[in-house]
Amino acid sequence: MSLRTSDVVPISEARARLTELAEEVVGAGAEKVLTKNGSSYVAIVDARKLDYYHALEAEHANLVLLGEAETGLRQILAGQRVSTDELLSALSDQ
Repeated sequence: MSLRTSDVVPISEARARLTELAEEVVGAGAEKVLTKNGSSYVAIVDARKLDYYHALEAEHANLVLLGEAETGLRQILAGQRVSTDELLSALSDQ
């Protein structure tokens, strides 16, 4: 979703219009970017969207871990491994 100029609001103005802005976010699905000293500062998003964003982030982390596990298994199957003693020695050298 692209932001319109009306979705960028100075934080000083947002103080007076918080309920109105929150209703626009929930009702119209608009996201608001609040600015401080002319720069982006915080955003107001629907709580359900925030939950969705967090779920996407968790899913991405799980996919990264799964990819790492797959790489490790491929290395083991290819004989690319070190003994426990070699691993502990390498870790203690750091």
